[in-house]
Amino acid sequence: MASVVTTVLSTQEKLLRAREATSKLAQLSTEAKNALLFAMADAVEANRDGILAANRADVESSGLAGAMRDRLLLTPARIQEMANGVREVATLPDPIGETLAEWTRPNGLHMRKVRVPLGVIGIIYESRPNVTVDTAVLALKTGNAIVLRGGKEAARSNQRLAEILAAVPGVPDGAIELLDSSTRESVQELIKARALVDVIIPRGGAGLITFVTENSAVPVIETGAGNCHIFVDESADFDMADDIVINAKTQRPSVCNAAEKLLVHERVAAKYVPRIVKKLIAAGVEVRGDGKSRSLAAGLDVGSAADQDWYEEYLRLCLAIRVVADVDEAVAHINRYSTKHSDSIVTRDEPNARKFLRSVDSAAVYWNASTRFTDGAEFGFGAEMGISTQKLHCRGPFALAELTSCKYEIVGTGQVR
Repeated sequence: MASVVTTVLSTQEKLLRAREATSKLAQLSTEAKNALLFAMADAVEANRDGILAANRADVESSGLAGAMRDRLLLTPARIQEMANGVREVATLPDPIGETLAEWTRPNGLHMRKVRVPLGVIGIIYESRPNVTVDTAVLALKTGNAIVLRGGKEAARSNQRLAEILAAVPGVPDGAIELLDSSTRESVQELIKARALVDVIIPRGGAGLITFVTENSAVPVIETGAGNCHIFVDESADFDMADDIVINAKTQRPSVCNAAEKLLVHERVAAKYVPRIVKKLIAAGVEVRGDGKSRSLAAGLDVGSAADQDWYEEYLRLCLAIRVVADVDEAVAHINRYSTKHSDSIVTRDEPNARKFLRSVDSAAVYWNASTRFTDGAEFGFGAEMGISTQKLHCRGPFALAELTSCKYEIVGTGQVR
C-alpha cells in the first residue's frame, strides 16, 4: 500500500521514491489504473468530513479574504465535484500505448511510434487544494509519478487529500509524493532535481511562474496567468454580451479564466458602456476605465485605469474597460497586453469573428461564449494539470494526451546497417 510522508523523508528521498515508482506505474494496465481511480473517488467521498475539517483549519489560519479565500475553500459540493472528476478521468480513453504512426521501411524494419508516460512530474501550485486531486489522478491515468508541492496556506488540506489518494490499495509506493510547504527549500530542491524529475509544472500567479521558469534546471511547462479579454463588437447582441461579461467576470473571479478586461467598439460604446457598467457595479465589481469609457459612464463610479491595469490579472471583482476603434484595434490591444490565455469576441459579424479567432494569439479564443470555459472538465478532458499559455510542449488545457511523450519500437529480422 502506498503512503505519503511529509515530515520523515527528505525531499531527495521522496524524489527517489517517485523515480522508482515509474517502472511499476508504466506496467499498470488500463483496467488496473481505472480501478484505482474509481477507488480513489470512493475514498474522497468516504473521507469528506476529515477533508472538510482539515480545510477549515487551513481557511481559519490563512488570513485570506474574498476571492483568494474562495480559492482555498472546500465545501461538500466541491468535494463531490472532485470525486466526480476522478470518475470522469477513469472513463476516458487511456493514451498510453496508443500507436501514433506505424510503417515498414524498404529494408524490412517495422517501425511504430507509441505514447509513453513522461515519468516523474513535479507540480508547484498555490491555494487550490482541488489541484492535489486533479493532478494526481491525471498522472496515475497516464502512468506518471507525481511530486506535489502545494502552498503553505493549504498544507492540511493537501496533506489529507494526498494521504487518502496514496493509501488506496494498489497505488505503488512513491507514485504520489507531497513535499513540505513550510519552506521554499523544497521548491529549490524540486526544480534542481534534473536527474530525478522529468518536467516541472508551475501553477499559480505570475510571480511563482516567473520564478520557476527562470530558475529551474528541469524542463518546465508553464501554466499562465489569465489576463483575459472580452471584445464587444459593433454588431453584438447586447443581451448576450451582458450575460457573457457578467458570467466571465463574476462567476468565479479568482480563477485564471475569469475576464479581466472589456473592450467595446466605439460605434456602440455610447449605448453599451453605461449599460454594462451599471450591471457590473450592481454585481459588486470595481470598474476602471480609459478616458473614453469614463466619459461615457459619467455619473457612475468608474475609476481611472493606469497603463499597468492593462497588464494586470486582478483575480478579484475588478474589471477595466477600454473603447477601441474596430476589431483590428481590439486584436492589437489583446496581443500586446494579454497573457495569451483566453479571449472572446461577441459579434454577429462572421468575418470579424473569423479575423478575431485567427489573429488573437492566445491558447483559447472564443466567439460568443464566456472565457470561463477554458477548463479541462469543460473541454471534456475530465480534469487538467493547468492551462498552458506556451507553445511547447502543449497549449491550452493539458490533460491526458499532453502528459505523455513517445518512443519508437522497431522490429527487425536481423537487419544490420
